[in-house]
Amino acid sequence: LPIALLMRNRPADVGLRPFGDDGDEPTASERAEEARRTPLRAALRTRDFWLLAGSFFICGYTTNGLIGTHLIPHAVEHGFTEVTAANAVALMGAMNVVGTLLSGWLTDRFDNRKLLATYYTFRALSIAALPLVLEVPQLFLFAVVYGLDWIATVPPTANLTATIYGRASLGALYGWIFFSHMVGAALAAYAGGFFRDTLGDYHLAFVSAAVLGFLAAALSLRIGTDGLRAPVIAPGELA
Repeated sequence: LPIALLMRNRPADVGLRPFGDDGDEPTASERAEEARRTPLRAALRTRDFWLLAGSFFICGYTTNGLIGTHLIPHAVEHGFTEVTAANAVALMGAMNVVGTLLSGWLTDRFDNRKLLATYYTFRALSIAALPLVLEVPQLFLFAVVYGLDWIATVPPTANLTATIYGRASLGALYGWIFFSHMVGAALAAYAGGFFRDTLGDYHLAFVSAAVLGFLAAALSLRIGTDGLRAPVIAPGELA
């Protein structure tokens, strides 16, 4: 509640301009692009929405749900101390910051679909190698490689959503896409434990996650940012 009271919707509300704004008046096409928005019902009828939601579902499955929940138990079962496993998670978090900032820079300069495909491919490879990690240096190397990739998928996913459906609809549509992310995370948290209890280890859980990672890479390349754009919707209409 305090944050909701203190935050503003746009810099102009406090007499400021957005970073990078040189003060020039936007053109008619720029104003139209700012106003372009897509209702949820219309977005649900497009292939790109489901490609974004599907790849982000896998993102949640392979991050919060599987690694975030089961990495430490897996590491302890393979002979690592709890402190060592926790240090690996801390290192992963530090690399997360680096990877996310770098991904934002890359998102502004390169094809977002190819970036996502690259991120998911590296994630799949790192998860596939996790059952082979038996030494502390290997565990920390995994933490570095995987950590760089954890939230790196967010900037290109959000930017693709804004590009395809309009910046005015980003909050509403990305919120639903992120919902699919957390459904994937919830499923992986359960599935990882199920595989462990049923088979005695996490190997199949990691292999299945790696396969899904490659699938997410393929889905990302199918996203079509050059397709139809939604018409401008009156500001008073629901997104």
